[in-house]
Amino acid sequence: MLKLGIIGTNWITHQFVDAAITTKEFELHSIYSRSIDSGVTFGEPFEQTNVYTNLGEFFNDSELEVVYIASPNSLHYEQAKQAILAGKHVITEKPAVSRLSELEELHQLADTQGVFYFEAARNIHEANFKQVAEMIPALEPIVAANFSFMKYSSRYDQVVAGEEPNIFSPKFSGGALMDLGVYLVYSAVAWFGKPREVHYFARKLPTGVDGVGHMIFRYEDFDVNMMTGKASTSFLPSEIIGHTQTISMNATNSIEKVSLYDHTTGETTAIPISKEENPMVEEAKAFATYIKKNDLQDAQYRQLLSIMHTVHDVMEQLRMQEGITFAADIKQ
Repeated sequence: MLKLGIIGTNWITHQFVDAAITTKEFELHSIYSRSIDSGVTFGEPFEQTNVYTNLGEFFNDSELEVVYIASPNSLHYEQAKQAILAGKHVITEKPAVSRLSELEELHQLADTQGVFYFEAARNIHEANFKQVAEMIPALEPIVAANFSFMKYSSRYDQVVAGEEPNIFSPKFSGGALMDLGVYLVYSAVAWFGKPREVHYFARKLPTGVDGVGHMIFRYEDFDVNMMTGKASTSFLPSEIIGHTQTISMNATNSIEKVSLYDHTTGETTAIPISKEENPMVEEAKAFATYIKKNDLQDAQYRQLLSIMHTVHDVMEQLRMQEGITFAADIKQ
């Protein structure tokens, strides 16, 4: 099994480790935490005792093979770079980087070092997402698409109180687009390719990042409208509208319900779908498959990298349109 090390001891790390172990392809080998107590507490359910508080020592562990990074967004680039230089495969929680230039550097470095570099955009690895992708050609010509992912963040209360939590801080590359909107951007790019034009209309918070935003992606013959936000919750479904048929979904970030409406007959058909108990299992399986195949030129892996590049290119354009500047931008 692949020996997995983790950076970060939050809830999403726990969920990924559970998923990784469920695949029977990974075993938790080591934990990096700024606090020894937090690291030990995290590792107890997994009977894991290799806890590091020094990042250099963590990366120097010769048995460690794969690193999962779930630290604050702004730290992803430097930590991924250290991991790659240490010869470790890297899985970085989305967003993988703050800027496109960081991603381009890491892509090149990973190829040079002979290791795999993934962004944990779990939705594009899910069977239900791929099933919708297979349905899309039958819709053509596509007329429009509408995607939504807005979920109230408990940290927003801190913003209202005049504070600046990491997830809403430009210092840590926070905001709605980076945290939730990235799923929508991945959906559009994976299903439809790179848009001709992108537009973003954001409602900025006093901290300087976006709390709510509306994206428009213009393709040759149709537009994709997307709403994202962390200042409130929306229950709008998502849909891809064709000339004679419409695919409806509960969401694109975690597809649990799909139906197909036929405009000519007026009939709606529920599409049978599957669902993993842990939503990160399918991406963990995919990452293990690529690593074990050990072919950096594998066509599907290169396609993943291409999609990742387009996503971060687009996201940088979107936030720059609204003057959302991160500390990482100023460093350049």
